[in-house]
Amino acid sequence: MEIAFKSASELVEMILSNQISSSDLLEVYIDRYEKYNGKINAIITTSFDKARLKAKKADSALKNGEKWGALHGLPITIKDNLEVIDMPCTSGSPSLKNHFPVKNADLVQRLLDQGAIIFGKTNLPLFGDDVQTHNKVFGQTNNPWNLDRTPGGSSGGTAAALAAGLTALDIGNDIGGSIRTPASFCGVYGHKPSFGIVPDRGMIPPMPKLFKGEYSLPTDIAVSGPLARSADDLDLALSIIVSPELPDKKAWRIQLPDARKTSLTEFKIGIWLDDPTCPVDSSVGDCLQNSVDALAKAGAIILDKKPAVSFEESWEIFIKALNGTMSAGVPDGLFEKWLSKESKIQDSQDYQNRQISGSIQRHREWKINDFKRQILREKWAEYFKEIDVLLCPVTPIAAFPHDHTPWFDRMITVNNQERPYSDLMGWAGVTNVVYLPATIAPSGFTPEGLPVGIQIVGPYLEDRTPIQLARLMKDIVGGFEPPDDFRG
Repeated sequence: MEIAFKSASELVEMILSNQISSSDLLEVYIDRYEKYNGKINAIITTSFDKARLKAKKADSALKNGEKWGALHGLPITIKDNLEVIDMPCTSGSPSLKNHFPVKNADLVQRLLDQGAIIFGKTNLPLFGDDVQTHNKVFGQTNNPWNLDRTPGGSSGGTAAALAAGLTALDIGNDIGGSIRTPASFCGVYGHKPSFGIVPDRGMIPPMPKLFKGEYSLPTDIAVSGPLARSADDLDLALSIIVSPELPDKKAWRIQLPDARKTSLTEFKIGIWLDDPTCPVDSSVGDCLQNSVDALAKAGAIILDKKPAVSFEESWEIFIKALNGTMSAGVPDGLFEKWLSKESKIQDSQDYQNRQISGSIQRHREWKINDFKRQILREKWAEYFKEIDVLLCPVTPIAAFPHDHTPWFDRMITVNNQERPYSDLMGWAGVTNVVYLPATIAPSGFTPEGLPVGIQIVGPYLEDRTPIQLARLMKDIVGGFEPPDDFRG
């Protein structure tokens, strides 16, 4: 495989063993940026000159016997809602196009401390709030597998850059599938960590300069995590970015356990491949079933068993939790308008009305919903006493055509039937609301040649268990493949 498409783990090893210099590897990615980025618009700001200087220092350090860390000299990109010193951080908002941070996001600093070299920022929708990637500052990002299709969102630029071989590693965020959907749509790996194990200080929103000291504003459900071209890379990046929030470091440490199992034949794998509340298109379902069949043939223990939870109830709890969290960013005037509609939308099942209802809920209602969430968490924990991981869809469909119509007017097509656009968050929300880790691994292609990922859900804080299964699946199901139009 061409060097640009090698995994970050392989590239670091090549740098450390003098098979390639950090400077030469950086030039590979700069050349590819100039050749290919215009097609997909994945990397939207660059810092080539500073990256070149740092790459030279990395090479000199290595010659002097110094190793900076686990990512020594590795050129990487970062999603444009994570702050990096002296690089614009817009979160897709015109109001932030001239925002140049004076400090790094905590997780960014951890990557830099391990020797990473950041040479660019990747695109996202406005404040990361869409399942597609386009904004008024930098425009639309296209999927490397089909330029007429979205790479997903909100970490769409991240996944597209990795799939096209424009970067070695990147970090995204996820509240309703924003790591998992782009990973699936672009055929790369992604990991949504357990909630609360990766610091989010330096992520936008909230708007910059509100929190200038140790503290930040943790957002319920939201997490940051890696996207990459291999499961090994997910493990490597996760081991670096996992940390308590800064004030908690005075007393707390996080030590994630090893994977439950080492070999495929030891794994007890549950499956939940479809549900009437959020039906899955056959083109996606067939890929998932083929992966399950291949795992069974290879000796994995497959159990047709899902947790004792209702998709419909879990989805409702997720919607209330998500919109209760997101409501903090709603302008006062709009919020007052929503309050005036409260009596009319109380029992509506329309997604827009459910969003409004979740946004204006009383604190008592939020607490009741959170109580229900804890019961769901108990049921999932009980399930994982017997089962090691659960396999389920990421989204009901593969990458779909770009759609810039108003959010609530959009629909998707599943098995020739129109379904709500919000279904795209269904399978992500049901697992995310209960704070569980989930790894996305490539799982084949639809008849149209679009990638499909499979969601591997693990027990809370046992992030390395789903990553391990993703690692073992590579030789059975197939791993990352470069898109044809971006080879060479």
